Amino acid sequence: MTTFGISEAAALLGVSADTVRRWVDAGRLPATRDEHGHRRVSGPDLAAFARAQASGDNGTGQSSARNRFRGIVTDVIKDAVMAQVEIAAGPFRVVSLMSRQAADELGLAPGVVATAVIKSTNVVVEIPDPTRASGQ
Repeated sequence: MTTFGISEAAALLGVSADTVRRWVDAGRLPATRDEHGHRRVSGPDLAAFARAQASGDNGTGQSSARNRFRGIVTDVIKDAVMAQVEIAAGPFRVVSLMSRQAADELGLAPGVVATAVIKSTNVVVEIPDPTRASGQ
């Protein structure tokens, strides 16, 4: 079974290692200790925890879109008609192209907190190179 160290779990959850340690210490995230005394989180436990964290109410009412990335706007490039908006959501970079009018109406500018809502019929899923994967 795949297990993850605290830092690996933190990177996957988009939080600090200290936050993961607090969750483990509080009993919110199950973990065991390896032969060296380091805390390890099983893949299934981490997946269940991530699912529970992601299923919280987003306050927007009902929507068929399930992919939401809350983050901070890091860049907005506008021309006469279009705008390119970049959001840093944890370790992820999300780029959106929209009308300039929409970006202006939303007040999008660097430093603004925003949520990228994504609904797609084509999502590419990648896994790490198994010869370089850690935690297995």
